[in-house]
Amino acid sequence: MHFDAANLLPILPEIAVLLTAAIVLVVDLYIAERHREVIHGLTLIGLVAAVALTGAVGGGATELVFDGNVVRDSLADLLKGAILVVSLLVFIYARPWLRDRGMLVGEFYMLGLFAVLGMLVMVAANSFITVYLGLELLALSLYALVAFDRDSSRGAEAAMKYFVLGALGSGMLLYGISMVYGATGSVEFGAVAEALASQGMENKVLVFGLVFMVIGIGFKFGAVPFHMWVPDIYEGAPTPVVLLLGSAPKIAAFGLAIRLLVDGLGSLHADWQGMLLILAVLSMGIGNLVAIAQRNIKRMLAYSTISHVGFIFLGLLAGTEQGYAAAMFYTITYAVMATGAFGILIILSRKGFDAERIEDLKGLNERDSWYAAMMALVMFSMAGVPPLVGFMAKLLVLEAVVRIGFVWLAVVAVIFSIIGAFYYLRVVRYIYFDKPEEDAPALVSSGGVRVAMSLNGLALLALGIFPASLLAVCQAVFGA
Repeated sequence: MHFDAANLLPILPEIAVLLTAAIVLVVDLYIAERHREVIHGLTLIGLVAAVALTGAVGGGATELVFDGNVVRDSLADLLKGAILVVSLLVFIYARPWLRDRGMLVGEFYMLGLFAVLGMLVMVAANSFITVYLGLELLALSLYALVAFDRDSSRGAEAAMKYFVLGALGSGMLLYGISMVYGATGSVEFGAVAEALASQGMENKVLVFGLVFMVIGIGFKFGAVPFHMWVPDIYEGAPTPVVLLLGSAPKIAAFGLAIRLLVDGLGSLHADWQGMLLILAVLSMGIGNLVAIAQRNIKRMLAYSTISHVGFIFLGLLAGTEQGYAAAMFYTITYAVMATGAFGILIILSRKGFDAERIEDLKGLNERDSWYAAMMALVMFSMAGVPPLVGFMAKLLVLEAVVRIGFVWLAVVAVIFSIIGAFYYLRVVRYIYFDKPEEDAPALVSSGGVRVAMSLNGLALLALGIFPASLLAVCQAVFGA
């Protein structure tokens, strides 16, 4: 490969994150225990720099670098920006929890930054090899983070389940990629798309390759029936890790699906549409119905995630520019909602106690009315109550499905959405209509966390009332 300094310009955000991880690793070696807060500051500075660089190098015509393996286009720009902003919130929320438990160490920040780097690589990929590199970098970092609390047997069990099922999902995806490569003779999405346009689905190897790739994508999203790992990992992993795991990676998984299915296998839309339709209906149904039975709020949010994945798939299976834009809008706003929900759980936790039961939210309004309002905004938004952004996201996806004539599918989605509203509103009932536990201590969180949570909650309201700004950007990406 011919090296050219111009190749580095489109990947400056990735370089910034990599440099930050390297600096954190080195500084952590020499810094005293009492000065560990410096690592947190360095991480935030690195992520802010990456956001600024994403804006600086973004825009303009599509650029292909590194022999066509990496692309910088409007899709990559928007998804990178969203991943970095959500990750910034994640690290801000995580600090008090880590500090209380003596786990504010360089390893958490380094692994978190490598996970972010993996996500950035995934959304900027233009070949199967680059996608897989990003995916594995993300997955390996998350495996280690899930087991980060060494004293937790549940964390170790969750990490083992995640590792085994994650490896299975990656293996399926890689098997599908190898079959598509065998059938088309290329790993670059553009060349694969050209080969498929000329030979269609006559090649049975392609059919199997497509099936395995959709299974791999289903695993990474946590769609039914490949969802087995999601509730167990959400319940067993430390809350800051669940906060990271349940937010930004969904944006990266959306990037993965668009790159593989639309950029690479777009001409086979009629074939993967049916598969996504089955995954979408199962995910919305099982996700919403099983969530009602959960008393552990992390498990409830895990099944809620599964149901939201079903909605994201509705936008993707529409196969239109409008559908892709709606799915992207849904994914980004869902990541912001998930960040807020787990952020509140971290704020409610303290040394020796983790907020895991729904009952732990009892009387939150009496303990801190502002945090109660923010959690209520998140829950109402997830339930799809207007004027919050969750309502607009669902409406856009349903409109895309109706436009292609799948009215019955939109009706099914609405029914499951109404069922899902029950368990979100139950949380709001606990917050406002129940008395707090007698031994519940006062909530203590830093000013930075309060500001971040305020921005997080109010963003859901602002995007719901004024969705046009984000929606216009999403539509411009796909030319809708």
